[in-house]
Amino acid sequence: MIRRFFTVGGFTLLSRITGFIRDVVMAAVLGAGPIADAFLVAFRLPNHFRAIFAEGAFAAAFVPAYARTLEQDGKLAARSFADRLALAMIVLQVALLVVALIYTPEVVRLLAPGLDASRFDLAVALTRITFPYLALISIESLIAGTLNANNRFASAAGAPVLLNLAMIGTLTYATLFPTVGHAAAWGVLIAGVLQLALVAGDAEKNGFGLRLKMPKLDEPTKKFLKALGPAIVGAGGVQLALFADTIIATFLPTGALSALYYADRIHQLPIGVVGIAVGTVLLPEMARRLAAGDEKGAASSQGRAIEFTLLLAVPCAAASLVIPELIMRALFARGAFTAADAAAAGQTLAAYATGLIPFVLMRSFVAPFHARGDTTTPVIAALTGVALNIALKLMLMGPLAQVGLALGTAAGAWLNLLLLIWFARRRGFVKPGESTFNNSVRLIAAGIILAAVLFFETWFLAPHFAKMTWFRDEALLITVAIGGGATYLALVWAFLGGKWLRGLLRSVEPAAKA
Repeated sequence: MIRRFFTVGGFTLLSRITGFIRDVVMAAVLGAGPIADAFLVAFRLPNHFRAIFAEGAFAAAFVPAYARTLEQDGKLAARSFADRLALAMIVLQVALLVVALIYTPEVVRLLAPGLDASRFDLAVALTRITFPYLALISIESLIAGTLNANNRFASAAGAPVLLNLAMIGTLTYATLFPTVGHAAAWGVLIAGVLQLALVAGDAEKNGFGLRLKMPKLDEPTKKFLKALGPAIVGAGGVQLALFADTIIATFLPTGALSALYYADRIHQLPIGVVGIAVGTVLLPEMARRLAAGDEKGAASSQGRAIEFTLLLAVPCAAASLVIPELIMRALFARGAFTAADAAAAGQTLAAYATGLIPFVLMRSFVAPFHARGDTTTPVIAALTGVALNIALKLMLMGPLAQVGLALGTAAGAWLNLLLLIWFARRRGFVKPGESTFNNSVRLIAAGIILAAVLFFETWFLAPHFAKMTWFRDEALLITVAIGGGATYLALVWAFLGGKWLRGLLRSVEPAAKA
């Protein structure tokens, strides 16, 4: 399982690195002006729905159902189940696409009401280009789910790299398009085609390719639909909070949307590389173990996932809280993206970072419910968190602008996670164990000390680097990162020992042998 974490996390890291390059190009070419705001609205719309129809609700219901069918009824039954759902998914996506293209102005007006006329018209035009990406990525996610349940993670984890490369390519040749926003939008659509082709080719090569069949309401499908309904409600609630970000930010001064976007891109790095990667592997792992009656093995897998997640996420949280403006200046402050833009994004990043720990742990605490086919309980936790999230956004948008939106997001994540833990205890799930709790506390303590080290290290070194003319912020960030990384490694070694670290990284037995 740990090896699979590294496979998914490694490809996700590659995706984030190419995504960073993409964002550097976007920041330099688009900046934080009206064209950037219009494109980001067009980019967010299909991605909001993607969290419902692709990696979010659909995956939460499909992967456990497919894994359970695979474990209990064999490969042929699981493949037939996927083939029937694929046809239904395609029909649904085509219908949704037709409606979205016809009513694009109404959708944009509903979700971004604060845009002025010029930004609104451009956002409508760009959304009509980007929205078909949703249909492509939804089918890609279904195929990726079948691959993941069969312990093949590489192509699905690597597919997002193609989104970044496609956008970099179109932005590089932006002069061939009406605006830079059009170039970025066409990059999104091209990426959808490439991502689908990649995972479909991998599935076909390994015997998991789709063969469309008419859906039928058999027992696996009934269980899937029973799980899908609550999952859609939950994912829709979470997306409602994200929609609130977009809606509220359009009423804030120009550049607020961009500050949220770039801060969220850095915030999402550990969430994607660690939290989502771990959850992607943990869900089918727990589903298989529970289907085989191995409750303790499932809890052990969850415990290792929690510790592994914290090991990698804690230093990210410390850095984002203590040196956020330095991070944003070093990464994005060039071209049309000014130092003032970096400062605004840095403040937003620090606010997001207050909720990084619950965000990265969320998938590990949702997995025990989804693996048992229970998508209702996580929905209750998610919607409660969303209610707090939106309430705080509305309260804080006036005094804190986009920083208030990020703080609301963080508070909602904490409430969501705490409720998941409480519900798991009430349901009597086997707990990961006392050692997981103790090790987690030690990792948090190491992170607190690291935050202090980063603060004093930056305070001491900044005057020395201020004399540099070129790459001042970049050099300072690299130096601070090296010192902080060495400090954190020493703290982990001192607090938990080399034996724990080697044991965590040692591969566990597959579920089939449990």
